[in-house]
Amino acid sequence: MSSADNKNDNISIVTGDPKRAIRKLSWPIMVSMFVTFAYNLADTIWVAGLGTDALAALGFFMPIFLIIIGLGNGIGSGANSLIARAIGAKDKKKADNSAMHGVLLTVIISIVAPIILIFFLNDILLLMGAGVVAPLTAEYAQIILLGLIVLLLPSVGSSILRSEGDVNRAMNVMIITAVLNIILDPIFIYILNLGLAGAAYATLISSLISTIVIFYWLIIKKDTYLTLSRKDFKFDFKIIKEIVYIAVPATSEVITFSIVSLVINFMLSFISGPLGVAVYTAGWRIVNLAMIPHMGLGTATLTVVGAAYGGRKFKKLITAYDYSVKLGLAISVVSGIIIFLFAPQIAMMFSYADLSLIPAISEFLRVLCIFCIALPLGILSSSTFQGLGKAFISLFLTVQRTLVFELIFMYIFAFLLDMGTNGVWWGLSLGGLVGYVVSYIITKIYLREIDKVYLENDI
Repeated sequence: MSSADNKNDNISIVTGDPKRAIRKLSWPIMVSMFVTFAYNLADTIWVAGLGTDALAALGFFMPIFLIIIGLGNGIGSGANSLIARAIGAKDKKKADNSAMHGVLLTVIISIVAPIILIFFLNDILLLMGAGVVAPLTAEYAQIILLGLIVLLLPSVGSSILRSEGDVNRAMNVMIITAVLNIILDPIFIYILNLGLAGAAYATLISSLISTIVIFYWLIIKKDTYLTLSRKDFKFDFKIIKEIVYIAVPATSEVITFSIVSLVINFMLSFISGPLGVAVYTAGWRIVNLAMIPHMGLGTATLTVVGAAYGGRKFKKLITAYDYSVKLGLAISVVSGIIIFLFAPQIAMMFSYADLSLIPAISEFLRVLCIFCIALPLGILSSSTFQGLGKAFISLFLTVQRTLVFELIFMYIFAFLLDMGTNGVWWGLSLGGLVGYVVSYIITKIYLREIDKVYLENDI
């Protein structure tokens, strides 16, 4: 098949049958995310071999790192949404220009953010309580921040590929990054004896290779539907504004998650000390793993909804959302049952050094099954609003769930009902369930109104 046929096939998937599009686009994204999860786990294991201080140093920089990466992903989501809507409207010139603006915005942030953060880095780390490991954290952080551009560009590049339906190559890039990092970590950390700094260098080199591969496809080989050409680039502040309009709420969602984690750690420290925090840290990894299929579905839904909205195909838009929710619920019910039945065996993987943690982690996992089953109702609702270009509604859905229902329920169960650590688990699970259901109801009402207003224009 020629490159032109591939381009047309990808676009026909995005703009064609929404159910087929969701299925075709979501599984490579899921694979990419599972690989990234495995890489992050392997990265932590290699660093753990350096001792407690190195692992703690990595942990203290992680909230900053996640916010920066969240901003990169937010720009990618903004570009993805805008490009998909332009493709749906058959406006290739705007789609190309939107892709170029996404890259430009990423480059600007990659230059400005390190300058600001490195200047205040020591103060930030001390405020976070890094203490004696602050110098080690700063050493790792400075390397990562100086190479930030090669961490963020693959994110926006992959989003450009996904927006035109080229999810397989986006998946391949993520696999390349993860495998390279897993291979390079022990070489730089132990063989070259660079310690924690070696982990930073390994991360940057693997991301650099991915950056080169993606932009070789986009700029040199030019076998993609979208064209990144400087001569066709026309700066448009409105495009920047639209991308930022989605990127800022998406990044704020990451910040919101960080705030909730901090509050949970504070509650657990007060109730049960390090034991509760350890159980939450280990158990939440499994919850994150359970989220991956729905995040893959969410990215696919964003693309399909954006293309349908841009093309004024409102029945396709609604079909895409309803189908992705049904598919997501089928996955979440199966995964929830597996987690419930095999909670002790799963817990053992994260507590082999201290088998006394197994009952506590098992209890956490079984209570959080409720949360896991409801995941698609929230994740797919937020993705739909991002696809529509309504990212602040997506942010609202996250805030009402996390900062309202989850925190209030945790306080009620843990303190007012005096349930202690289990109260935190039940509050988190039931608060999340209520918040996800509210998100689903709001989305259905919004889509029903779209259907009423634009029914006469639907094709």
